[in-house]
Amino acid sequence: MIEPAARRLAALTGSEIRDAICYSGYRRGQSPRTGVYPSYEQIKQDLAIVRRHWGVIRIYDCSPHGITTLEVVRNEYPDLRVLIGADLAPEIFNRNCSWAKPLTEAQLSENRRRNDAQIRHVAATAAAYADVVLGVSAGNEVTVDWTEHLVPTERVAGFLRYLKQNQPRPVTLCDNNVPWQGKLRDLVPLADFISIHSYPAWLSVPVQEALAWTAREYQEIAELYPDKPVIITEAGWTTTSSGRGIRREDANPANQAIYCRELAAWSRKQGVPVFLFEAFDEPWKGSDVPDEPEKHWGFFNEDRTPKPVMAGYPSR
Repeated sequence: MIEPAARRLAALTGSEIRDAICYSGYRRGQSPRTGVYPSYEQIKQDLAIVRRHWGVIRIYDCSPHGITTLEVVRNEYPDLRVLIGADLAPEIFNRNCSWAKPLTEAQLSENRRRNDAQIRHVAATAAAYADVVLGVSAGNEVTVDWTEHLVPTERVAGFLRYLKQNQPRPVTLCDNNVPWQGKLRDLVPLADFISIHSYPAWLSVPVQEALAWTAREYQEIAELYPDKPVIITEAGWTTTSSGRGIRREDANPANQAIYCRELAAWSRKQGVPVFLFEAFDEPWKGSDVPDEPEKHWGFFNEDRTPKPVMAGYPSR
């Protein structure tokens, strides 16, 4: 029997990863696209809410928002731990991605330069905040076949090597479970643990079958790589949809409550760390359509009021 991932990862990181959630604090009028970031006080307010229920957060980059988040954790809530990562730009124009914009070779070359610089920055950040950082991801959904941020696997391998050599925390790559079954096999020895994502709603899986779907996706990778801890770094359920990608009738607060509560209970019982997606709704995401599903994955609305999933949600 494979030892529970939570126990194995605790030995790697020195921290137990349980009751975890993804955090990005952009409120209305704020966006990484425009460079308008949440303030220190806003992040402090957010994490005061988050830490009532979750002891570990995942952030997506080391932008000013990410750095301020680490500062707030260190100064205000040192009991929290953070999984950080790199937000890589595309190095290949992915024709399989219907929303990807064509890029010139000059743009792709610039993206490669910026990605190199970002990985160096992420390593330096992990070293500077090693007291609160428990792990580092070399990228987020950069190898799956539908991604807008496609990066060659050999480049990702180089990023993993650099991170292992230049900062003290365990390293991983966050991606869909499909690449881990094939194109990422050669990268497994470079990762200290494997991180997968699971989104049954995007695949029109009925909510009554969603937990079983996620458990199956997890088990496929855990059995394929029994010598590595495997965790889930994204899994959640949107509460609103325009019908683009997720059926309107599937996206509602009741279904979010069913899936996410079942998933959290499964995580605890099986000893599988799961980063729920996500803490707060983010209005900047996706298209300008108000019902764009990307905007509505939060356990809390953009105004920080709780959704039904939080009714009676366990406290730490």
